Amino acid sequence: MPTSFRLLLLACLLPVTGCVSMDGDGGPTYSTGAQASSIQLSEADANAIGRKIWQNECAGTVEGLTTWNAGEDFPSLGIGHFIWYVDGRPGPFDESFPKLIRFMGARGVAMPRWLGEAKGSPWRSKAEFDAAKSSPQMQELRSFLANTVPVQTAFIVQRLEQALPKMKQATPNPADKNRLHENFYRVASSPAGVYALIDYVNFKGEGIKASESYQGQGWGLRQVLLGMRPGPNGMAAAAEFSESAKRVLNQRIANAPASRGESRWRAGWMNRCETYKRGL
Repeated sequence: MPTSFRLLLLACLLPVTGCVSMDGDGGPTYSTGAQASSIQLSEADANAIGRKIWQNECAGTVEGLTTWNAGEDFPSLGIGHFIWYVDGRPGPFDESFPKLIRFMGARGVAMPRWLGEAKGSPWRSKAEFDAAKSSPQMQELRSFLANTVPVQTAFIVQRLEQALPKMKQATPNPADKNRLHENFYRVASSPAGVYALIDYVNFKGEGIKASESYQGQGWGLRQVLLGMRPGPNGMAAAAEFSESAKRVLNQRIANAPASRGESRWRAGWMNRCETYKRGL
């Protein structure tokens, strides 16, 4: 792995464009005047973020790397619980596992042949998935995922790299676009905030797909950033991001169809958001 991940976040021309640099030895610093902004993570910070995401999604266990949650129509795999739909059964959420596999393939990561050739999840139901938990194929998949945590972390970091331009493009109001940009860099002004941004975009997406909404209200990173209240940078911004994320997720639960039973996830979601207030 390289000693740092460099996230080039293309920014719209604004009076002031933030640049955050992090080397793991102290807090991020800002510079101004550039047309592009960057966040630099040390390998140690990137690895710490990967471990926290693994803990959030899988309780830090190898078994948790392969999961099919009750009430869902797809398995969730890897440290980020990347979604993998059954072939011919697409759903409303972003399908991230095939993107991860392409990302790995482009970097020459060795993987089981069947995984590289699969057109969709080979397990077509939760019952079928659960019955195969101890199968050689499932064990091979878990071993592969456990041994590629740094690459999975790099994939998640790349998603944040791509998120800001997408979110700004989906925000037509100039004042909202400026607030989105400013709040992004408010949060990114501390290591805890960078973790919060990376984790949340992996957790609930960018918030730009109409299909990822209930009653016209989304729950992604865009909605959280736009919902933040004014305040200072640093850990205070990470704490406000945490509170905004809780508000957005509680609204999602309130808007969700009753058949989804999403209130069962509330405690876990709120606990996850609380981790954004703490350091790496």
